[in-house]
Amino acid sequence: MIYLSQAIGRPVRDGQGEPIGKVADFIVALGDRYPPVTGLVMSTGRRKIFLPWSAVQRFDSAGATLSTRTIDISAFTQRPNELLLFADLQDKQIVDIDGRKVVRVNDLRLDEIEGSLRLVAVDVGAAGLVRRLGVEGPFRVLARNLNRSVPERYIDWEDVDPLESSIASIRLRVPHQGLRELHPADLASIIDDLAPRDRAGILASLDDEAAADAIEEMEPETQVEVLEDLEPERAADILEEMSPDDAADLIADLSEAARAEILPLMEQEEAEEVRELLSYPEDSAGGIMTPDFVAIPASLTATQTIERLRELEPDAETIYYVYVVDDDGRLVGVLSLRDLIVAQPDAVVRDFMYDEPVAVGVLADQDEVAQVVARYNLLAVPVVDDEGRLEGIVTIDDAIDTVMPAAWKHRSPRVFTRTGG
Repeated sequence: MIYLSQAIGRPVRDGQGEPIGKVADFIVALGDRYPPVTGLVMSTGRRKIFLPWSAVQRFDSAGATLSTRTIDISAFTQRPNELLLFADLQDKQIVDIDGRKVVRVNDLRLDEIEGSLRLVAVDVGAAGLVRRLGVEGPFRVLARNLNRSVPERYIDWEDVDPLESSIASIRLRVPHQGLRELHPADLASIIDDLAPRDRAGILASLDDEAAADAIEEMEPETQVEVLEDLEPERAADILEEMSPDDAADLIADLSEAARAEILPLMEQEEAEEVRELLSYPEDSAGGIMTPDFVAIPASLTATQTIERLRELEPDAETIYYVYVVDDDGRLVGVLSLRDLIVAQPDAVVRDFMYDEPVAVGVLADQDEVAQVVARYNLLAVPVVDDEGRLEGIVTIDDAIDTVMPAAWKHRSPRVFTRTGG
């Protein structure tokens, strides 16, 4: 077992045991679960020389011993799949996939595995810091005398995702596979903690839908920074994948220049939805509603309604309720998924829908929306215009995010069901 902090600066000796330089860095090749060491960087005064690992006969506490007396003094050129452990990783930020957070590298651990030296773990604990300072022994003695432990924390290399700015070679592209498998909320938390160039590297590795899911979970300030740092075409593509209300909120926070550049690049339908939402006051029901909802005529049967849902494949947050409208789009009823499931297949919607649905006007204040959601224990409340036409819905998560007191956030609202005959 070798720690990078203890290996750097050790002597390098030729085949006759004569010192010819000092260890300046290790090179590993990415691709394996535990990257193998492929070379050594040796410093001789101001010059740094690359030595292939095949030229290293032995490496131990005394340093490196080469198997030859002759070395190639040509300049080292880093290949696209290689990392310099000291230059590229030591003291840099990395993503702990398993811990779902950003951490700083205090030290790196290498072990012999199947005959080759490999990078196996990252030390992010206090032990790594005192080891680098060269006071690990005295520190451990002091801690033991005080009945204290020295915090040790290691992250297995396969649970690590290096960030783009941690890598010297701009040609290297780390796949970020582990990040793509994280929940959007965890990914958003990680991106919130990163520098702008590291954020860009991660977002570049995500498809538009995954990027949209993560951005929706970010802090508003980070959302704006991330979107304005992207190319306008990519920003427009990501906004198209976001729910219309979230996209509208984000676009409203952009600078006028960014808004004018991005909106025309969006697909016409999505752009029109966003513009319509932006036309309402920000603190109104219209300003926080989403135009995505399921509306059906009262003449459909339960079976036909279920078939309609299969065709539409609505998002989870917009399928809390099915809304019933007349030929002019006016809201005349509502039914829950439970109502739909337990109804007889040939039952007509008008016969089992709730025909006095609770609704709010498009200009209703956010406080009124919150009160309606809380009073009736709704998962979503419909929003209607002055003529009673259904314009959108405000889901409970949007109500919580914008207006509901913290004490209400832990309430678990029941799905609205019809109790009357």
